[in-house]
Amino acid sequence: QVQLVESGGGLVQPGESLRLSCAASGSIFSVNLMGWYRQVPGEERELVASITKGNSTNYADSVKGRFTISRDSAKNTVYLQMNSLKPEDTGVYYCNVHLQRRMGGPFFSYWGQGTQVTLSS
Repeated sequence: QVQLVESGGGLVQPGESLRLSCAASGSIFSVNLMGWYRQVPGEERELVASITKGNSTNYADSVKGRFTISRDSAKNTVYLQMNSLKPEDTGVYYCNVHLQRRMGGPFFSYWGQGTQVTLSS
């Protein structure tokens, strides 16, 4: 019914940039909160950035000033522009979207498949 497809990860050198994309498709009536999470092996998944329907943003302290989250509501897509990447940014980045599948219905949370971001040493 609903799927999230992520793209944009890769292997980069410190100081370089990447832009992650996450497009939601399927039976979608309305998208509310969208966010990006990072997970490192052996650790819990942590919020990197989020953006509301009204474009209010929130960032983890570790990425403030370097990452920018944005959304294209018409395309149900959320982006994460990652600049000045550091080795500690390495991890699997997961897109998360809260949405309604039908008018008046409940909000569901969906996860993307994850995209690997690796900073070389």
